[in-house]
Amino acid sequence: MDHGFLYAAVTVAAGLVLAGVAHVIIQWLKKKAETTDTLMDDIILMAVGTPLVVAILALSVYIALTQFDIVPESMGWLITDQVINAVFILFGAWIASVFSYNLIRTYGTLVAEKTETDLDDRLMPILEIAARYLIWFVAFLLILANFRIDITPLLAGAGIGALALALAAQDILSNFLGGAIITMDKPFKVGDRVKIDTFFGDVMSIGPRSTRIRTLDNQIVTIPNVKVTSSVVINYAMPDYSLKVRIPFSVAYGSDMDKVKEILLAIAHEAAKKTSWVITDPAPSAYFLEFGESGLNGQLILWTNNYDNIWDVQDYVNSRIAQRFAEEKIEIPFRQVDVRLRTP
Repeated sequence: MDHGFLYAAVTVAAGLVLAGVAHVIIQWLKKKAETTDTLMDDIILMAVGTPLVVAILALSVYIALTQFDIVPESMGWLITDQVINAVFILFGAWIASVFSYNLIRTYGTLVAEKTETDLDDRLMPILEIAARYLIWFVAFLLILANFRIDITPLLAGAGIGALALALAAQDILSNFLGGAIITMDKPFKVGDRVKIDTFFGDVMSIGPRSTRIRTLDNQIVTIPNVKVTSSVVINYAMPDYSLKVRIPFSVAYGSDMDKVKEILLAIAHEAAKKTSWVITDPAPSAYFLEFGESGLNGQLILWTNNYDNIWDVQDYVNSRIAQRFAEEKIEIPFRQVDVRLRTP
């Protein structure tokens, strides 16, 4: 047996042993790091641990190939300086990408948990991925330069590609920025009842691209965030859940308006006593507003403690108005058209 191959095999075997020892030491250091107050030692060990073990194996293989003359001339390119430098670049990129990923994930999460907004929670995953891809892209360019490949066209193409991607992703970026504005401005939160443009319902989620609301018909409406930020938003849950309810009324000409308002206010106070929907603070009020075409028009104004109850309030009060007006012989007018014919 050729002594070169024997020595090479021994060298590789020694590399395996050293890699195993390094693995054990790293695992021991990781357990020690868990007992310390700082997280930086954990991050460094996670970044260096596996690449170091692989690097020891790679170094033993490199020594075996270069020192014992076992590589055929046709495969001599495997042990050139350019290939070795490329391997070092790959190891460096590996360590840097793992380190940056764990650094952003660990400390970024700690910072995000201390802030009230969830914008940073959305940005963290993007930063983690972007950092890794950027490091590997730089490593790729360094490897090309190492092999004396002109990277100028690639950089120019990358710039044009980035511009094209930015133009294609314009709507996505606009919606993402819209989501950031919503998160910082806080015009509403999940669970609030809102009216956005012509859509009315409860907010289900506020995502990086869109906001979803559930309408009162139990339909899910997805609204792009850029449309939300450019629309007038009515939030029925702010500053609290109470809501003014307007009950229009109309009585015939000749009706005693003081008596009408007295009856309406009595109905409002009755609703406050007999239901859990109506509140008396603010106090209910009744107003005579206009002389209509067919009757005297006004509004009864009262408050409900929750916007969910507005239809219940309207149903109860309207039913009682119809009943009390009938009992008091107060006429509710209907639209009338008088037609007069003039004969020659």
